[in-house]
Amino acid sequence: MREAFLPFSRPSITADDIAAVSDVLRSGWITTGPRTASFESEFCTRVGCRGAVSLASATAGMHLLMKALDIGARDEVITPSMTWVSTPNLIVLAGATPVFVDIDRDTLMVSPAQIEAAMTDRTRLIVPVHFAGAAVDMRPIRQLAADKSVFLAEDAAHAMGTSYMDEPVGREGTAIFSFHPIKNITTGEGGMFTSDDRFVLDRIRRLKFHGIGVDAFDRRGQGRSPQAEVLEPGFKYNMPDMLAALGSSQLARLPQMNKKRATLAALYLERLAEIDEILPLKVPAYNMAHSWHLFIVRLDIEKARLSRDEFMEELKNRNIGTGLHFRAVHLQQYYVQAMGIPRGTLPNTEWNSDRICSLPLFPDMTEDDVVDVVDAIKDVLKR
Repeated sequence: MREAFLPFSRPSITADDIAAVSDVLRSGWITTGPRTASFESEFCTRVGCRGAVSLASATAGMHLLMKALDIGARDEVITPSMTWVSTPNLIVLAGATPVFVDIDRDTLMVSPAQIEAAMTDRTRLIVPVHFAGAAVDMRPIRQLAADKSVFLAEDAAHAMGTSYMDEPVGREGTAIFSFHPIKNITTGEGGMFTSDDRFVLDRIRRLKFHGIGVDAFDRRGQGRSPQAEVLEPGFKYNMPDMLAALGSSQLARLPQMNKKRATLAALYLERLAEIDEILPLKVPAYNMAHSWHLFIVRLDIEKARLSRDEFMEELKNRNIGTGLHFRAVHLQQYYVQAMGIPRGTLPNTEWNSDRICSLPLFPDMTEDDVVDVVDAIKDVLKR
């Protein structure tokens, strides 16, 4: 057994990252300012998107999108139940109804057929989720949304550096990225809203900072105009320069960090192939490049003769950290009570929800760490 605990994830922070944040602290301007503007520009260059708005979190981006689209009572939003609770929570808080769709059993992502079957004349928004660093097959979903005149927003929280059909996720349409500490790049906390819809971009920029009609930092005036007008009630979701400086420094290292993730993932796949009780996710067959945000496996609980939770606890006892991404939202207590969706409604989601487990994966891991994880798994299953 390893002597030191291996966490499920740990941000990769370098001396350059620390220096970038220190420079901001010494500058005298630490809130939204020139570094935030630069980060947005660099992000647009990296992704190829028309516009990007930096925010306090990806959750903030989803909240502002609901507001920008005026989604409310009687509206429906289609999303998988296999996702983080922030999206369904914000749908509910907007007064709308989340419509949960099932997923592919082995990729954990939605299909156009599942989405189309869930659509009604009340559908206002579709939120497919790129999962674990793999890309959803977006081309048919985009066509479906266009045919039905329904807005489409990609949950790209897991997809920093992912590409689809040889283009980065976020280049086309609308997408929301996360920079939480476990993500492929981090700003501590933060998110980025990207879109090629000028109206939506303008409204997101306005709503993120009190509804003021100019950005919190104006490049021409080197600050906000003292005569800025409030055009509508807004929020306080802007990203400070301290966070943006870290984001810029991390963004420059994204290819290097994702390459390391891919190397570790390939070793996991090789080493785990001999363990019948462990079922890694399948990589989609269509044209995409995986960013390996997470390395997810499913435990065959029948063969292993122990539950997923027992499996995770046993790994912890062997100094191996794990994560859970995610429990099915429709089986969470609030949604069971509020919506009454019975177990059995989304069979692939529920099957995975009972078996899913994320193994350690982050750029500063070594190949020996992967070997330790696999050896610990073998030891747990042997006993």
